[in-house]
Amino acid sequence: MADATFDVVSKVDHMEAENAVNQTRKEIDQRYDFKGTGASVEWSGEKILLKASSEERVKAVLDVLQTKLIKRGFSLKTLDSGEPFASGKEYRIESSLKEGIDQANAKKLSKLIRDEAPKSVKSQIQGDELRVQSKSRDDLQETMRLLKSADVDIDLQFVNFR
Repeated sequence: MADATFDVVSKVDHMEAENAVNQTRKEIDQRYDFKGTGASVEWSGEKILLKASSEERVKAVLDVLQTKLIKRGFSLKTLDSGEPFASGKEYRIESSLKEGIDQANAKKLSKLIRDEAPKSVKSQIQGDELRVQSKSRDDLQETMRLLKSADVDIDLQFVNFR
């Protein structure tokens, strides 16, 4: 019997992210407390640009965006937001969506699997994802539980379970 495998990835559904940004834009346009503050949210290349007339208002726009992302099934670990900075007469926050597992986190996850997962489980870094394999499917499910409870700063999904 061949080994059972699954891949650990960190992917973002860009259509859902676009929908969350559009919902944020609509809510900002309708809410009374954002009237006259110049509050806006828009895509700027790969980044999401939040603008408002004061630091508190731009943080409130970020809070609305986070709420919309959570309602659409995103983890806040995928949102990488900077600090508010002044740009002319307005304040801005640049946010981006983290995608893929970088080398440092892949090595950290691989070490965690090596140290704490059942002994039959092997892991292998493949680009921006991690392939996990074992003869036992039960060991793989135990490894999934271990990775879900791991303290990493990225959102993990498990795909290609065979």
